Amino acid sequence: MRIEEFDYPLPSHLIAQEPPARRGTSRLLVLERGKGISHHRFPEIVNYLREGDVLVLNDARVIPARLRGIKKGTGGKVEVLLLEKLKEKVWKVAVRGRKILPGTWIEFPRGIMAEVIDDVEGKRIVKFHSSLSMREILNQIGEVPLPPYIKFPTDRSFRKYQTVYARKNGAVAAPTAGFHFTKGILEKIKEKGVEIVSLTLYVGWGTFAPVKVEEVEKHKMEREFYELSEETARIINERKEKGGRVVAVGTTVVRVLETCRREGRLLPGKGWTELFIYPGYQFKVVDVLLTNFHLPRSTPLLLVCAFAGKEAIFSAYQEAIKEGYRFYSFGDAMLII
Repeated sequence: MRIEEFDYPLPSHLIAQEPPARRGTSRLLVLERGKGISHHRFPEIVNYLREGDVLVLNDARVIPARLRGIKKGTGGKVEVLLLEKLKEKVWKVAVRGRKILPGTWIEFPRGIMAEVIDDVEGKRIVKFHSSLSMREILNQIGEVPLPPYIKFPTDRSFRKYQTVYARKNGAVAAPTAGFHFTKGILEKIKEKGVEIVSLTLYVGWGTFAPVKVEEVEKHKMEREFYELSEETARIINERKEKGGRVVAVGTTVVRVLETCRREGRLLPGKGWTELFIYPGYQFKVVDVLLTNFHLPRSTPLLLVCAFAGKEAIFSAYQEAIKEGYRFYSFGDAMLII
C-alpha cells in the first residue's frame, strides 16, 4: 500500500486558522457507512447517539511545551519543543537552531538554563537548571505549541487549544476532535442515557508528522503514553455487552481502546502504545467515531480510512471541500456511524 494513495489537494483557505468564535458552533458531516452523507451543525450530534451508548473522551491537557531561548555564547535563536519527560528536569526534545549539539547551553528568560546532554536519533536530551519546578518553568516561559499549519495564531487560538474537559497535564498536542463539545452539549448527551467516560493519551508532536516512507506498512509510530482506568474499562465492557455502541471521540481514543483490548474484552492499564492503524485493520472495540478532517498522508487519515473505507472517506472529503468545510485542528467535525 503506497502513501501517495492517501494524498489529496486541499485549497489553503479551507485550513482553519483559528477556532470558531463560539465553541460548539462548527459544522458536522455525518457519514453513515453504506448509506451516505448528510450535513448538520455540531449540536445535532445528540440526535445520532442513543440510550445505552458510551461516549469516550481523551482528557489529556496540553502543556506549554514550546520554549524560546538563545544559544549561550553566540546569541543565536533556539526553539525547544518538549517531547517526553525522562526525569523531573530531563526531557527529550526537538530543537530548532544552528549546531545545538551535546554540550550546548541554552539561555531562557528569567535566568533559566538548559544543557544539551545527548543526541538520540535526531532528538536532543536536555537538562534544565533552575530553582523552579518544571511546572513553574513552563508556566512562566512556555507557550502552547500550536500546529505548524496555524500560520497566524491569535489569542483565541492559544486559549481554545484545549477541550473543556482537559484535566491531565502532559500532552504536547490536543485531542482536537473534542474541541467541538461544550459543557451544555455534554449534558444533553448524558440526559439521553449515554454514559460519558474518559481515558488519557498524552498526544505527541508526531500526530502532525506526515508519513515519509513510500510503503505505508513500513511507517513506525512515535510512542505515546496512555492510561485506562478500571472504572472506564468496566463501563465500556458492560455497555458493549448489553448492545450499546462505543463512540470514540478522536483517533487518540481509538488507539487506546484498540491497544487495551485483550482476551476478548477491554483491560485497564497504563503504558506506551505504538499501535499504527491503517486500512486492513480489524476494529475490535470502537463502533462509532467522531473526528476532524485530517492532513493528507497522515496517520489519522489512514486510521479513518481503515474505519470507514478509503473510498467512502475520500468521497466525504471531496464533498466537504465542495461545501466549504473547515479542515484540520480548528476545523469542522465528521461523525462516522
